[in-house]
Amino acid sequence: MIPEIFIAEEKDRQRALDTILLGFVSDPFVRWICPEANNYLSFVQAFNAYGGNAINNKTAFIAEHFSGAALWLPPGVEADEETFVAEIEKNVDPDRHENLFAILEALEEYHPKEDCWYLPLIAVDPSHQGEGIGSQLMKRAIEAVDKDGLPAYLESSNPRNMSLYMRYGFETMGQIKIGNAPPLHPMLRIAR
Repeated sequence: MIPEIFIAEEKDRQRALDTILLGFVSDPFVRWICPEANNYLSFVQAFNAYGGNAINNKTAFIAEHFSGAALWLPPGVEADEETFVAEIEKNVDPDRHENLFAILEALEEYHPKEDCWYLPLIAVDPSHQGEGIGSQLMKRAIEAVDKDGLPAYLESSNPRNMSLYMRYGFETMGQIKIGNAPPLHPMLRIAR
């Protein structure tokens, strides 16, 4: 059964973030950042800082029963960088800071300078993975992106997800591999 997709409202923020937190529980890069359960569970506010402005801008796509969430930032909307850095400093082992901040700088090099839609976070609750929810979230968001006639950009932190992004027209721009962190793959979908 195809899940209904709706736009998150402020009242949905915590449930959407909980879905993101669950969906990233085995993500190689995010768990490199927060390998211990207690600092990972505290990292939910970093997710809010990184993608929560999607909720403020009505560009957070949610699958029914909060089985999946995609937090898209439209052109001109950015992450709350100050809060994100504060959450990193609070929750991430200081021994990882140098590499993590170098990775974040490298990501900035790939991020398009022209107007684009940006997908900082998409996740499906592990108990619902394999049901096509990620695909439905992508389909609904890509409709909005194409309506604007703009490119879309994301960074894949899990190689298993790259085939989904490629099905929706994203192409790998490169690979960021610094220190012992798992690689990240910036991906771009040209305007349609």
